[in-house]
Amino acid sequence: MARLVGVYDADGGLRGELTYLMGKVRGHHCSLCDITHSPVRRRREWDSYVASLPVPFEAAHRNERDARIAQATSGREPCVVADCADGRVVLLLDDAALHQAGTVEGLRVAVDAAMGREGLTWPQRAATQAGTAGA
Repeated sequence: MARLVGVYDADGGLRGELTYLMGKVRGHHCSLCDITHSPVRRRREWDSYVASLPVPFEAAHRNERDARIAQATSGREPCVVADCADGRVVLLLDDAALHQAGTVEGLRVAVDAAMGREGLTWPQRAATQAGTAGA
């Protein structure tokens, strides 16, 4: 697996942020946004989780995702996908799974379980491999 990509159910940029805030006031929310951000900033737990992963976890708004990810996720937002080294894009978590996860820890558990169901494994960290060199 080359990376994880989380797609928010919102557009980026000032207009997108304002539209999202107005929707939130009316009761619409993005379950991935709720996991990654507090009402005022990105959650520290999120930053720690992402830093702990052996692959990048890129979070993108609907209008910021690349063409391959957009093709695989259009209409499924919010969601988390695995962008595999062999070119596959595998849906790991849909909106219902993200809502059920609810927290950064819940997301971690849900991603690990979904990877197991899909037969995906984490690549070894370069640091782990480097740690055995010269030993």
